[in-house]
Formats: sequence, structure tokens, C-alpha cells
Amino acid sequence: MTKITLHNTMSRRREPFEPIDPKNVRMYVCGPTVYDRAHLGNARPVVVFDVLNRLLRHVYGEGCVTYVRNFTDVDDKINGRAAESGRSIGEITGETTQWFLEDMAALGALEPDAMPRATEYIPQMVTMIGDLIDRGHAYAAEGHVLFSVASWPERYGLLSGRSVDDMIAGARVEVAPYKRDPMDFVLWKPSSDDLPGWDSPWGRGRPGWHIECSAMSYELLGPSFDIHGGGNDLMFPHHENEIAQSCCAHPEGEFARVWLHNEMLQVEGKKMSKSLGNFFTVRDLLDQGVPGEVIRFVFLSTHYRKPMDWTAEKAREA
Repeated sequence: MTKITLHNTMSRRREPFEPIDPKNVRMYVCGPTVYDRAHLGNARPVVVFDVLNRLLRHVYGEGCVTYVRNFTDVDDKINGRAAESGRSIGEITGETTQWFLEDMAALGALEPDAMPRATEYIPQMVTMIGDLIDRGHAYAAEGHVLFSVASWPERYGLLSGRSVDDMIAGARVEVAPYKRDPMDFVLWKPSSDDLPGWDSPWGRGRPGWHIECSAMSYELLGPSFDIHGGGNDLMFPHHENEIAQSCCAHPEGEFARVWLHNEMLQVEGKKMSKSLGNFFTVRDLLDQGVPGEVIRFVFLSTHYRKPMDWTAEKAREA
């Protein structure tokens, strides 16, 4: 059998890949927040992990891989888009989810085996949050529930390799009177009448961002699975917080054994931003006549762990 070697962000070295169960290789990749068209940077992890998904299926068998990529469909950006447009949240997330699937298909990406939406797993999130409180790793305060970072000091920060001081400086942490510690992060927050909300033991509210992936990966892949992937901008705080939540709620598992992160994308040597006028979506390129396979080829011409520079010249060469 072909041997696969992967660079594990957690160990910071290349390791032979040994799945927990060769007949059920499991991979979870953080997906998009659906409130607008996917920009070019959003597409890079899709293509990177599509290649890995195809490789795993080639080596272990078509029916022996479970690939999960989520949709975040409850978020303050979505709420803001609904407020400014006058459209319903469901209408916006439904439309943008379909846009995302169509645009990624144009790049030759296979659809994952499961594409859970956060709003479909609220009960599982509430259960996990309750378990964290019962185990002494979370606390309720003023309608919020927060994870206590101090309750798990032995491993918090290992993925990103940051000290707590570095993390506080880099996270732009919210200083709130109901927090016991500046590093504590939100698992549940209250919702006003004009915002999406669900009933919970802590009042009507909605989940924090980080708890979504922990609850969905546990439900679909179990307490231990093989690979967790995403862009390196998610390493801290999102993935660091996922690890803390998941390992504390389910200490019987390992959560993810291997962590993979792709580097970011630039345009003509500069960070893509609307202020520089170099911000564009995948659909913009497709509508300009750039074939999806050309976009994919440009992406794959740079190693996934290296910054990728999209240029007009590379597109022409591709």
C-alpha cells in the first residue's frame, strides 16, 4: 500500500500517516461562514483538502473515507447582512450555501460525505456545553457560558505554540465583567428578540463559534478521528479552542490525531483586501472566463504550506 506522509502542525514534523481504522479514515475540515460569495482565499483549503480526500480514497478505498466539512450558518456577520438587506437569515444562508457549492464544483472539488450546518446541531452543542460545566471546565455568567482556560493549563496553546501572554495579545480578547479570566471564551451567548436564538438551560441564546465544530465532529466522527484541517488563520484561536473543548468534554478520546493547515493567499504579492482593490471572488474569475481548472492548477502549483501568490501571469501560464 502507498505510504502517506503528512506534516502534523501539532508535532511540527512530518509523520507517516497511520489511520485509527484503515476501513474508516475520518477527516474534518472547517468550512465557510455563509453570508456572501466565496473569495479566492476561501477556495484554497477546499482545493487542498479535496486533493487529500482523493488521495485517501485512492489509497484506502472509495468507501473507506469519511470527509466532513461544515457550514457556519449562525453568526453575527450573517445577522448583520440580514439587517442591512432586509432579507431573512434563512434566505441568505440558503442562497450563499448553494453559491459556495456551485463555485467549488467549478474548481473540480468533490462534495464531502457530510456537510453539516451549525443550526442543525444546536441540541448537541447544548449537551456538550452542559457536560463541560459538569466537569468543571465551563461556567455560566450573565446569560453567557464561558470555557475556563485555566481549568486545562497542561495543553492549551500546544497547537499554536503560543504562551498565554502571546495569545492574549494576539487574540484581541474581549474584556467583559462576566469573565473570570481574559482568555476565557464564549460557548453560549444570549440573543435579543431580533436575533436567532434557541432555548437552553442558560436562557434563550445562540452558540459561540468554536463549539460548533467540536459538537459536529463528535457527532459525525466520534471522540477520536484522524485528520483535522483548515487555513492557518484558524490555528488560533479557533482550533486551539476546539481542542480544549473536545478533550475536556470527551476525555476518553484524542479528538484529532493529525492537524493540517494551509497557508494564506496573496494577489500580485499583496494581501487581498477591498481597500487595495485586489479583492475578488471565485465567481468573479469564472465570469471573466477563467476556467475552473485553471484556478485549480494555479493553486496546486504552490505547496499548500507555502503562501500562494495569485497573479495574472500565473493564470495565463496555467
